[in-house]
Amino acid sequence: MKKVLFFLAAMLMIPMVHAAPEFKELEFFSYYCPHCAKFEPIAADLKKNLPEGVPMKKNPVAFLGREMGPEMQRAYAVASLLNVEGKLTPAIFDKIHTQRQYPQSRTDVKQIFVDNGVPAEEFDGAVDSFAVSGMVSQFDRNTESYNIRGVPAFLVNGKYMVKIESITSQEQFNQLVKFLLAKKD
Repeated sequence: MKKVLFFLAAMLMIPMVHAAPEFKELEFFSYYCPHCAKFEPIAADLKKNLPEGVPMKKNPVAFLGREMGPEMQRAYAVASLLNVEGKLTPAIFDKIHTQRQYPQSRTDVKQIFVDNGVPAEEFDGAVDSFAVSGMVSQFDRNTESYNIRGVPAFLVNGKYMVKIESITSQEQFNQLVKFLLAKKD
């Protein structure tokens, strides 16, 4: 009888284990946004200081950069898929905001990848792949479902939007995100 009661109690607790919140941080950005370029080191520091097991995902938006907005989303997805995002994101921000050389086509984007050590064949093989197209679709769904209209924007646990303009220091930003991660409603 004790075994049956223990089994029933364990079965009742299984949904609670699966219902535990998955903590995460989501950054919405655009390579064309000068504020995002300046905020990139702050976001990188936050990522290093997040509690263990808490992922920080980036979500490029398509609404900046005119026809190149969607192309730059695709560039981010390719960089992520090829595991070179950490190298390519600073290079793209530098190209656009420091060198003032704005990509005008996919060929220009590909050249940034090649200049940063990614073989052209790898870029070509990934850019129109099912995986990259799926990532871009997810970026668009996230942007729409969270009603993102400006960047940079940081969403914590899928419900807390951090107002970047109210942040006065890196430490305050890190503490606020950690507080929101731990907050239980």
